[in-house]
Amino acid sequence: MNLKQKLEYNYQAFDKSKLEPDPLQFPHLFKDKRDIEVMAFIASVFAYGNVKQIINSLNKFLLIADNKPYPFIKNYSIQKSANQHFFGHRFYSLKDVMFFFQLLKFAYDDFGSLKNLFLEGYNAEDENLKNAITNFNLYFLNLAKKEIGTLSRGIVFMFPLPEKGSACKRMNLFLRWMIRKDDLDFGLWSEIPTSKLIIPVDTHIARICRQLKLTKRKNVSWKMAEEITNNLKKFDRNDPIKYDFALCHIGMRKQEF
Repeated sequence: MNLKQKLEYNYQAFDKSKLEPDPLQFPHLFKDKRDIEVMAFIASVFAYGNVKQIINSLNKFLLIADNKPYPFIKNYSIQKSANQHFFGHRFYSLKDVMFFFQLLKFAYDDFGSLKNLFLEGYNAEDENLKNAITNFNLYFLNLAKKEIGTLSRGIVFMFPLPEKGSACKRMNLFLRWMIRKDDLDFGLWSEIPTSKLIIPVDTHIARICRQLKLTKRKNVSWKMAEEITNNLKKFDRNDPIKYDFALCHIGMRKQEF
């Protein structure tokens, strides 16, 4: 099989039956679009480190939220939540996590949805979503500065900026879930074409894409993510990121491609 055939084969093979363990399993627990959107964003923000740790943190969130992510965020306040059993996650401190939920509440108060906020900074003329991601994350960083002053390492990590070199893996993951539509991804943000997406690159994706000669770069960065995406466009110009889930899980499971 040539590379395109292998990519297509694995795209078909890694369907919803292969979903777990993956942070994407959490938004799939819900039917309401508002719950799906906010749960997907929270799942993506926690999607780094050991997969067991990620699943554990997201289960803790659902316990605190009483399995109602959207109402929980809409009604959230740091003062009221002081008695709840909050949690940290790797280098997100307990305060970072609590403040993250407060920022999300403000975003929903200001825009009604994360989609509306993202579209505010999106330009259809742009080649990809780099500028839109910058605008989206700057909204949160500027809001955080206004509310708390000095930004912690955790808050800065939650909202990375591509122009500073970050591959923005977690943000690109969330955008894949929201913009693409298939068995795995929800397609709730249909205003944005799938051709604008950039692959979410982590160490698994970087390693397998080097092996497949989809990138020559050594370090995970925004430029690497763009290079891999542009090479995947040779196989599907309109939906290059459809191969992401399969590539990631083959990498995670240390399987041969």
